[in-house]
Amino acid sequence: MSQEQLRPWLIRWLYTAALAHVAVGLALPWIVHTDLGISYLQQIEQHFWPQTAPVAARQIQAWWLSLFGPTVQTVGIWMAALSYFGDKHRSRAAWLWLLAGILTWAPQDMWISMQANMRINVWIDCAALLSLVPPLLCLWRIDATTIKGKI
Repeated sequence: MSQEQLRPWLIRWLYTAALAHVAVGLALPWIVHTDLGISYLQQIEQHFWPQTAPVAARQIQAWWLSLFGPTVQTVGIWMAALSYFGDKHRSRAAWLWLLAGILTWAPQDMWISMQANMRINVWIDCAALLSLVPPLLCLWRIDATTIKGKI
């Protein structure tokens, strides 16, 4: 497959990742009180409380997780906007900004998650890195061969 044939697939992949962020962000406030959300919150609680967490602590955790939903949605919108800009203008800068965001977020998120022994978060971060960094690097390289001199 040539670079020009690969490029649209990589762009679609990034749009899919952006849409997934928007969907997960929309879902977070709704799933926080489901079995999945409760199980996740219990994993966090195990790091901070030897027994069951106090009710007030559980409520504030659920509130924070719900509040995190709009943040994840916003990241998805920004990812989609930068992907659109990078696609339409063959802008290497768009791919670098997306890379900068991912490479700023992931190590910090992984470190904080490891401190709380939240391995599931580390695995999610690893999956995000593996699914986003290679396509962004490919697009940065492809667009370098298309338009010389632009970053």
